[in-house]
Amino acid sequence: MSVVSVRIDEKTKKALEIAGVNLNKAVKKFIEELAWEVERKESLSILRKELENIKPAERGFSEQSVREDREGH
Repeated sequence: MSVVSVRIDEKTKKALEIAGVNLNKAVKKFIEELAWEVERKESLSILRKELENIKPAERGFSEQSVREDREGH
């Protein structure tokens, strides 16, 4: 585990404490979700680049494949 320190205004901290917000838990959850979002965007970017290199299927390929499956070939 790593430690991250954040400075916030005392008024903000008090308001959140009065509201019953667990700052440690809220900040940890936000950072974890942010990291997940960054990883997701990077993965999508990689997938898009991969898909750019794949040529489209020939016209009628799907129709032919379904027909072959139905006929049991």
